[in-house]
Amino acid sequence: MKLLSFFRISAVLCIVLVGTSLLIDRWISESTADRIFIEASHIPSRSIGLVLGTSKYIARTLNPYYDYRMSAALELYQLGKVNILLLSGDNAHRSYNEPWTMKRDLLKAGIPDKDIVLDYAGFRTLDSIVRAKSVFEADHFVIITQKFHCERALFIAQSNNIDAICLAVPEPRGMAGLKIRVREILARVKAIVD
Repeated sequence: MKLLSFFRISAVLCIVLVGTSLLIDRWISESTADRIFIEASHIPSRSIGLVLGTSKYIARTLNPYYDYRMSAALELYQLGKVNILLLSGDNAHRSYNEPWTMKRDLLKAGIPDKDIVLDYAGFRTLDSIVRAKSVFEADHFVIITQKFHCERALFIAQSNNIDAICLAVPEPRGMAGLKIRVREILARVKAIVD
């Protein structure tokens, strides 16, 4: 009898937690939708483009998340939509340096060194967004990342009185995308807590 009551209470708690997480997920999506752009040519000009970091390679193959972000950053710069690219990411150790890797690839693509700024302490989205304002004095910028990530980044920006918009770049589909989507729901709950 006690065991049955325990399972019932656990099931109810689990349903409440999952339901709350899904409501938070939808709320963040809806509250940021008007600040997300799909086409680089349609986005309003801002002086700074903030590129959120990710690893260049996954299991020795080019990470499509990285590739799409770099292509979009280059396109925004070439269209004159941004003048400076702020590259924010993890710099965990000497052999893993997201900002420097992004810079190297953008330099190869023809963006001048003077128009690239590195943030080595963008360990998570919250850090990248808040540091853009507190360290780099930017509070009016374009975020460059995938749509699901745009939503959370814009929510964080709004919560910190930052005027940001986002260029949503393509994202891979399939099982990898599903895994990332589930992880994102949990990350949004954490963003609310933060």
